[in-house]
Formats: sequence, structure tokens, C-alpha cells
Amino acid sequence: MNDDVTTYINRGLPWQVEVCEKLRQLVHRTVPDVEERLEYGKPHFASDGRHVAAIHVARGKISFLIFNASGIDPVKGVLRSLGNGDRKTADITEGQAVDFELLADVLARTSAR
Repeated sequence: MNDDVTTYINRGLPWQVEVCEKLRQLVHRTVPDVEERLEYGKPHFASDGRHVAAIHVARGKISFLIFNASGIDPVKGVLRSLGNGDRKTADITEGQAVDFELLADVLARTSAR
């Protein structure tokens, strides 16, 4: 675990810290060889030199970004496309039920070699 990523996560509100830690553990369980580091001021996770996920804490929400997701369909209210669709993000707000299984499944499919 990268200390800079831990510091970033711990600056959030208590609910954000809890969700971010769950997302962080999800990434490490799903992509066993993943490396984490702070890039562009946010936690990024990479495997074999390519980005697989990122976490962004903002006022009132968390965004969990999954890379290499052009083959993944958006899921209304859960997972939306960014840009040309190669990236998908889940925006999470306080009290929202998070489908960690769905996110792990998407991450597993997009990070497979």
C-alpha cells in the first residue's frame, strides 16, 4: 500500500474513507499484481504498466474510474461512460448502496491480459 494513497483517502469525510478503502481492497483483490500511486493528485492503480482504475474524492461524492472499458456497456445509475467510452466511472454518494460485485466484475474484465 502506498502511503500517499492512504493520506489522500484519509482526507475524505468518514463515509468517503470507508468507501474508498473498500474500493482500494476491491482493486487489490481483483488485480493481484496491481501497483498503486498518486498521479494527477489522485490514487491510480496500474498493472503491467497500464492504468486499470483510479479513485477521485470530491465534495459530496467519490468517482471510481475504470480504464480500458470500451467493451463494457454503461449501467444506468451505476456506471457511465466518459469521453469516447474507453473509461467508465461509478459516482458514489453518501448512503448510496454500492454494487461492489458489479464493479469487481467490470474491473476483472477490463484488466484481464
